[in-house]
Amino acid sequence: MGEANEDKARNREIAENEAQRQTVSAIRVSTWAIAVAVVIGLAAVGWVLLHNN
Repeated sequence: MGEANEDKARNREIAENEAQRQTVSAIRVSTWAIAVAVVIGLAAVGWVLLHNN
């Protein structure tokens, strides 16, 4: 009986670790997406300013 509870606890811990890893990965991807969007936005603003004259 105790062994089944240990397995459940272990599985729960593994699931929590996996969820945390996925969250960290999602944050990393979001950060990259934001950075790329900012760079593109700055490039567009710069292009408009250069070609506005």
